[in-house]
Amino acid sequence: MHNPHPRTHRIRAAAVLLTALLSAGGLAAPATAAPPPPAPAEELALTPPMGFNNWNSTHCRAEFNEDMVKGIADLFVTEGLKDAGYQYVNLDDCWALPQRDADGKLVPDPARFPHGISAVADYVHAKGLKLGIYTSAGTKTCDGAGFPGALGHEESDARQFADWGVDYLKYDNCNNQGVDARQRYRTMRDALRATGRPIVYSICEWGENKPWEWASDVGQLWRTTGDISDNWGSMLSILKQNLPLAPYAGPGHWNDPDMLEVGNGGMTDTEYRSHFSLWSVMAAPLLIGTDLRTASPATLDILGNKEVIAVDQDPLGRQGTVVSSEGGRWVVAKEMADGSRAVALFNESGTAQRVATSAAAVGLPRAPGYTLRDLWRHRDTNTAGTLAATVPAHGTVLFRVSADGHWAEHPPAVELGLDEAPFIERDTPATLTTTVTGLGRTPARQVSAALTGPDGWTVRALSPATAATLPDGASLRTRWRVTAPPGTPVGSYALGLRVRYRSPAGEPVTDELPVTASVVAPPPAGTSYLSDLPWLSAVSGWGPVERDSSNGEQAAGDGSPLTIGATVYAKGLGVHATSEVAYYAGRHCEKVTAEVGVDDEKGTKGSVAFEIWADGVRAASSGVLTNALAAQPLTADVTGARVVRLVVTDGGDGSDSDHADWADARLSC
Repeated sequence: MHNPHPRTHRIRAAAVLLTALLSAGGLAAPATAAPPPPAPAEELALTPPMGFNNWNSTHCRAEFNEDMVKGIADLFVTEGLKDAGYQYVNLDDCWALPQRDADGKLVPDPARFPHGISAVADYVHAKGLKLGIYTSAGTKTCDGAGFPGALGHEESDARQFADWGVDYLKYDNCNNQGVDARQRYRTMRDALRATGRPIVYSICEWGENKPWEWASDVGQLWRTTGDISDNWGSMLSILKQNLPLAPYAGPGHWNDPDMLEVGNGGMTDTEYRSHFSLWSVMAAPLLIGTDLRTASPATLDILGNKEVIAVDQDPLGRQGTVVSSEGGRWVVAKEMADGSRAVALFNESGTAQRVATSAAAVGLPRAPGYTLRDLWRHRDTNTAGTLAATVPAHGTVLFRVSADGHWAEHPPAVELGLDEAPFIERDTPATLTTTVTGLGRTPARQVSAALTGPDGWTVRALSPATAATLPDGASLRTRWRVTAPPGTPVGSYALGLRVRYRSPAGEPVTDELPVTASVVAPPPAGTSYLSDLPWLSAVSGWGPVERDSSNGEQAAGDGSPLTIGATVYAKGLGVHATSEVAYYAGRHCEKVTAEVGVDDEKGTKGSVAFEIWADGVRAASSGVLTNALAAQPLTADVTGARVVRLVVTDGGDGSDSDHADWADARLSC
């Protein structure tokens, strides 16, 4: 694990024998007796826990204190989050003093929590909410200040937590002294049960020991991955690690792909809606990780979407499974207790794509028609069975689809789209073709389409933009001439495709598709270094994509000269898996070449795979490379491609110091 988390001091599985620890520090070995029967009468976490944790927004800074925690509890009530299902207000690391008291008890930091944890719990409980706390299954917690962990103190610490009124424990994995994970986590399970208080138990050992295979009788949730960071690459990597684990999730035992980053600023609102949608389809715990005191209306809208939350909290407790994922076009479907399916159409790529499936493919029975509920737009339509949408880059359309017999009460669905991604070469009029396709069991009537551009742009229809009727599968295709003002700077611009139509009953319907058009410069003739050309988009799993230097760490420009197998390269791109850099080729280019490999800056760590994509086709792949290998030549034929993408994956083993170099990367046109 590269550990792209601010706790950079984390010590994993330190090679210190427990016997040495016993002699040096007097720690008792964790108990191995048979676990006592569960004391609480109630079952815990029958749906994924929902709440707040301060770490992603505050880390260990002074702003994490009693006033903040109380303020979050207040906002749960005033902003409707409690009504939406959020319960737990959880403290993370740094709430305690670095030393236990003379009796070996934990001591809340009097500067942060002057009235103690019990008083905070009382305040939270008075709001009808619950309090969570944090410690580690080691000698110290994960923060560098060295706060006391619970290894050897499980019974005492669990009793303190229960006496304070704690309802949730996040139990981390730092400074674990090499003690077997199952042993450590079961010891705290037994200690919590012995208190007689119902405390949700969150196992946070980063998926290192495959807890999904053994922890269903230990805790109510377990981390499946390393720590999340507030960037697209991190979220995407964690998503892909958690999706295959669907068979292990269910009521009272959940896969936990880590807390939410929604609202922390490292992603766009479109990406945050994807984050929230996908976590909900995966039946993941929903723990808000942003400071709600400064949250924007857009952030609160995402976090408070009750229809999406209902997908996460469905009592059947199924985690969504992957139906298809070709070309970055993901379909993830979740069976719901009422027989419906929640269906996420997710576009991993950096340009808008059509993502499609069918009612049959997501497991619904054959029916005359289906009700299609858009959970972000809060509207119902009917479909004959096709589930499709043009999904923006990094976006997700989330449907709830039912074979409920009420489909005829809703207007027909239509699908809006574009034949190709809208690239407009600078100072050159472009021709775009839009489509409006009927998907309904009933036809759309009196259909009219309109395309609009930014102020000063000219948009003119070159073919009919109306149709009398669109039955299922029929399309209205309209060609448009789009002209940007002379000298329009290269960049992204908003267009809008709008369709108006009527249902068979005469009900008027309006549908819209936001379109991001890219004004681009054609690539220069000849051979150019890709690090000298503008990119369309660039995503790196840790830190930004770097030009002519290695990935380095999180800050821009902190890399070193590109170095693979002790060979230094002056030109190229430094990235961290999972990453993607996209370039406009405009059908003018023929070849991409590069020397690829794992950068030397992380020593022997790192394993990645390099891919070159020409539009939607993988044109070249390196296979898995490690630091033990010298740079490998990679060449791809990209003749006729509009967009060339350089992709680095984690090699299938998670992102662990995956610093990857596209050395001497060139585009020939």
